[in-house]
Amino acid sequence: MISAKVATVIGLGVGTMLITQSGEPVDLEGSGYPERILAGLHSALPWAVLCVFAGVLLFAVAWLYQLLFCPLELLRELDVGYIPEEGRTRAQAANLARRRRKIGDLPPVYPNGWYRVLDSHMLERGQVKSLSLLGEQVAVFRGEDGKAHVVDAYCPHLGANLAVGGRVVGSCIECPFHGWEFRGNDGKCVKIPYAEKVPEVAKVRSWPSCEVNGQILVWFHCDGQEPHYAIPEQQEVTKGEWVYRGRTEHFINAHIQEIPENAADIAHLAHLHIPGMLSGADLRYTNNKMWKFIRHDWKVRWEPEPEPNKHCSQMFVNHALTVFGLRWPLLDASVVARQVGPGVVFLHFNNSFLGRGLMMHCVTPVEPLLQCVSHTIFYQANIPPVVPKFILRVECVQFERDVMIWNNKKYVSNALLVKEDSAIQKHRRWFSQFYSDNSPRLQYQRDSLDF
Repeated sequence: MISAKVATVIGLGVGTMLITQSGEPVDLEGSGYPERILAGLHSALPWAVLCVFAGVLLFAVAWLYQLLFCPLELLRELDVGYIPEEGRTRAQAANLARRRRKIGDLPPVYPNGWYRVLDSHMLERGQVKSLSLLGEQVAVFRGEDGKAHVVDAYCPHLGANLAVGGRVVGSCIECPFHGWEFRGNDGKCVKIPYAEKVPEVAKVRSWPSCEVNGQILVWFHCDGQEPHYAIPEQQEVTKGEWVYRGRTEHFINAHIQEIPENAADIAHLAHLHIPGMLSGADLRYTNNKMWKFIRHDWKVRWEPEPEPNKHCSQMFVNHALTVFGLRWPLLDASVVARQVGPGVVFLHFNNSFLGRGLMMHCVTPVEPLLQCVSHTIFYQANIPPVVPKFILRVECVQFERDVMIWNNKKYVSNALLVKEDSAIQKHRRWFSQFYSDNSPRLQYQRDSLDF
């Protein structure tokens, strides 16, 4: 898209230059000056029009190409979901809201489970990236053998950040400060360029990780236990039957449990998510009468799975769209959202007209009250990309309505629930399995973590 804009600018610039410049040198003191200007304009005008037309055409072609064939990527800033007061920026409003908001009696902040780190295509062979997750700084790198690794970022020697200037050597990462090399699979130091012997204790923590469904994930357990469940492989993605069509990314200032709990909060769908996409995400305007002719209807059921999949739950959604009170059956969709652990949800779409696909909803704690939430969509390869991209954009608008709630709410541990809210309490009991006695909690008086 940038190249198309450049082409347009060049075309307009060349066209302007041709219009303002005559075909021959101008003699200011000679006779016939106006005639020469007119002659120059007459000869240059067709070329100027051609250049402008070519620039606009290139822009249009590039725009259509991106719309029809390129993945949609919407990466939001930290200030989504805040209302700025007069004279303040949205970022200032976000900082003010975070300082003023009451936190509530929180559960532990880092549940045990698998969490997304990166999408696979974002980490090339031999590449190193620095990331924050679960209150830690980590270095994520892909070895020359193609395998991805996640290790603690700081070198135990003198504390240099391995991800800032470090490089991949085989299946190891080399410290940029003194050249110490750490193996990706177990974090052990295998080489110190200037030392005769490598101490046995020289190592960094290597996080248990896996790469599946086009994503790199890490395992967290506060007691250091090994993974006791696996992320299921989605065969349609692995075989290439469903292809990558885009992703969104948001940062949410809330406790992690608030986000998956939405699946069991059935009543909020009939209030917050009935207005159509055109109503936008700002809750002050979503019920504007101008857009009430488009409505979403939802029928939802949530339930946990029994053993041996007690770490999973499912939400069953039937969606219908009405325009001017008339239902459009072709746009009816059924969605099965299967949550696996605290941080990964698979949303399977099925529509008789628009086809089938998968959206992976992943929540990864960055800090105790800061979550990175991504939605990555894979769709049937024979369906035009504009279809899943439209679905992803609609999901983004609907999701940002929830973001506006989460970013400004207080967590209520002893919630006042009515009979129709019974699924929320059921969900909280189900989610509690991901906490253990040593799970880290936020200590308000010190604003830090206590393990």
